[in-house]
Amino acid sequence: MFHEVKKSIQWGQETLTLETGKIARQADGSVIATLGETSVMANVTFAKEPKPGQDFFPLTVHYQEKYYAAGKIPGGFFKREARPSEKETLTARLIDRPVRPLFAPGFKNEVLVMCTVLSHDLVNDPDIVAMIAASAALTISGVPFMGPIGAARVGFVDGAYVLNPEVQDMDHLRNNPEQRLDLVVAGTKDAVMMVDRKPTS
Repeated sequence: MFHEVKKSIQWGQETLTLETGKIARQADGSVIATLGETSVMANVTFAKEPKPGQDFFPLTVHYQEKYYAAGKIPGGFFKREARPSEKETLTARLIDRPVRPLFAPGFKNEVLVMCTVLSHDLVNDPDIVAMIAASAALTISGVPFMGPIGAARVGFVDGAYVLNPEVQDMDHLRNNPEQRLDLVVAGTKDAVMMVDRKPTS
């Protein structure tokens, strides 16, 4: 039988759930993170030995969003989704930046992190969910990772800071002169690892 582990916490207005042990069991670490109805699966694999003569840390992070996650089918001339979109590329970098410094010094084994959006409720942005899922998968994978990290998006609505604003609210950010903040913060319990502010004007 599968040894499944499932943990949930109340996070803002939504419930954040982390699950592992049921699927992708051949990966070194696999976690499905769910916030509201948005779910992201993160899988981690790593080489057990570094390549001879390698003098850098080969960490690769991939993030994938497919139309099926939101119940859509691509139309028009391009029926298939080929190269990564700009959002996918930027989200992969968003995941890479806070986790890369947390690997043990001198660790040179190749590490691959794959984040796949399974469902998107069009309310909770999957990029933040992917950061948490990737961190959790790394933590249980056995790599010398000094995590986990937490991550959140911060908005500014009606004179107050808002945790993880809805996707639609952030889409109208540029049209609202009273709301000019799109901030992503990630860190461990001891230190802030990344602060990323997207331009809003």
